[in-house]
Amino acid sequence: MTKFLLAVHVLAAIVAIGPVSVATSMFPPAARRVIEAPDDVRAAETLQLLHRICRIYAVVGVVVPVFGFATASNMHVLGSAWLITSIALTALAALVLAALVLPRQTALVEGGGGTREATVRLAMFTGLFNLVWAVVTVLMIVRPGSTTGA
Repeated sequence: MTKFLLAVHVLAAIVAIGPVSVATSMFPPAARRVIEAPDDVRAAETLQLLHRICRIYAVVGVVVPVFGFATASNMHVLGSAWLITSIALTALAALVLAALVLPRQTALVEGGGGTREATVRLAMFTGLFNLVWAVVTVLMIVRPGSTTGA
């Protein structure tokens, strides 16, 4: 059962978090293109698509910690420091996405606050989001007490 839970957890992380990371990173430059050429329909459609990907996959991404908790419970490692750190960082990443990235994307898609400075701030928050996920990924791979012996 642990192998199944772990497989779903890892696959969900790849399928859900990967697209959010890529789409959030692509969004600020796409928003700058819309700001520079407000009549470019294709640029506006691209911006809307990237925002939709971020919103949908953010919701799908909830599967990652759900199966992560199930896996950790099955492995009896819920009290491990590396896991608690990963949980805290995952919560931080979710907070950054929900409170700092998605609302700013929405404002840019809807035409409010469409300035270059707004896209720069959004890029900073996006970078923070991706950095936190990278740290969580490293913790999941190199965790102390790994059962792989690596």
